[in-house]
Amino acid sequence: MIKSMTGYGIASFDSDSTKYTVEIKSLNSKFLELSLRLPKSFAEKEFQLRNECNKQIERGKVNLSINVEKANTTATAAGIDKDLLKHYFEQLKSVSIDLNEPSSNLLQLALGLPEVVKYVEETVSEEEWKIAEKTFQQALAAFQKFRSDEGNVLEQDVKYRIGIILKNLELVEVEEPKRIPIIKERLNQLLADAVGREIIDQNRFEQELIYFIDKLDITEEKIRLRTHCDYFIETLKNDDANGKKLGFISQEIGREINTLGSKANDATMQKTGGRHERRTGEN
Repeated sequence: MIKSMTGYGIASFDSDSTKYTVEIKSLNSKFLELSLRLPKSFAEKEFQLRNECNKQIERGKVNLSINVEKANTTATAAGIDKDLLKHYFEQLKSVSIDLNEPSSNLLQLALGLPEVVKYVEETVSEEEWKIAEKTFQQALAAFQKFRSDEGNVLEQDVKYRIGIILKNLELVEVEEPKRIPIIKERLNQLLADAVGREIIDQNRFEQELIYFIDKLDITEEKIRLRTHCDYFIETLKNDDANGKKLGFISQEIGREINTLGSKANDATMQKTGGRHERRTGEN
């Protein structure tokens, strides 16, 4: 089963006070490159999210983002300790008078002193995490469906191309028996033109012809090519991720096609092999 490394999935959940949005997208990559963008309150959940992505995605350059929008933004806003701010301000004002220095920016200085501005530590409750995790799983399911749907299209395409290779291999097998008499006649004519037909040693000629034709034999290449094509289709059916294996088999298919074409010594067969090569190289 093929899954595309390009994928996209998004899911959201809107409660009375908070909206959760999870977005996952990926591009091609030889390995899993995972980038997470999370709210600070979800920092402790990063390891769990990474583990889940590692299990289900396996490969690709993946970006995962979780966005949390709260209706009441003041609930998590920073607070100011007014008493401490007044205390700092009065002290700064007193010092400025003693030193006869300007007092125009005393409030700004006081706000920057320790403990004046207090930030609420952001944490996520178990109930909030359950909602966010469920939204994440929905986005992940949509992401996987996107990859599977695109993978199905790719699978049909590569099956079609393997079918073309096998069909053209049958055409090669039809043309193959025709080339031996042509080669024999061509060599015989060359010898006749060079030394004269009447002095040709037919026994020696037949021996040399057998040796020459053996060099052009493509039986092994045909068997391997058909075996590689069958193995490619068989590998497509596996549930595991087999992109690297399919890539390797494709290389072997191309190698056998090239060897077959170079040994054919026949323009028609080489032209058919060229159609093989163009087809496999297009995807």
